[in-house]
Amino acid sequence: MAKQSLHITVFGGGNVATHLAKNLLALPNVRLQQIYNRHLNAIKNFEQDTEIIDDLSKLKPVDMFILCLKDDVIVPFSKKLRAFDSLTVHTSGSVAMTDLQTRRKGVLYPFQTFSKDKPDLDFSNIPILIEAENDSDLQLLKNLANRLSKNVQKVDSKQRQALHIAGVFAANFVNYMYRQAAELLQDHQLSFDLVKPLILETAQKIQTLSPAEAQTGPASRGDYKTINKHLDFLKTGSKYDLYQYLSELILKDSERKKI
Repeated sequence: MAKQSLHITVFGGGNVATHLAKNLLALPNVRLQQIYNRHLNAIKNFEQDTEIIDDLSKLKPVDMFILCLKDDVIVPFSKKLRAFDSLTVHTSGSVAMTDLQTRRKGVLYPFQTFSKDKPDLDFSNIPILIEAENDSDLQLLKNLANRLSKNVQKVDSKQRQALHIAGVFAANFVNYMYRQAAELLQDHQLSFDLVKPLILETAQKIQTLSPAEAQTGPASRGDYKTINKHLDFLKTGSKYDLYQYLSELILKDSERKKI
């Protein structure tokens, strides 16, 4: 039995909108009807594939509107779509579904970091978290999400918020640590390439071990002598503060494990 044909409009011209639109265009039985953005230049690359618009009066009725917008814009923008009966979903990790000001509401949250300039991103292995107000809309969302990804789960807004925060810890904060490492190495005429195998091995370890089991380093061993040597080397500044604070947290955690 052939899958239901879906007509979709994407709103936004940023990282998520760009990658999502590319993946939607590649799906059979899915038509990307329009892409809307205030600035056409941001979505100009799609003008050969679909209709691009910067005027809401040109919107056409579709099965689903997908709002790939900044968190603080989603709710006020959704008010402009009240006249439509399309299922309206956002792609945010931290905006509650019930905050949408439309007739039909839902969430299609791809749990991944997106960079607009990165080569095409395959959605098939990206977890997609969905939520809708009623069963029929949830089924419509599942219909689309299952075409995009092999990993689709229904979660509520509170669970999605927890996942979003976990993502900040696991990706955004970790990337900031990469920056600190890169700057430290650069200051001493060393290449960041030297730590890339270490980063990859750490990421590989947590595929089979829990993060608690995979924790290593001087703080996890209670090696105060090495910690103090490192702090003496750093002397002062944000890297000193970060090293000291994180080491203290890991030391406390390690002590709890020994009791």
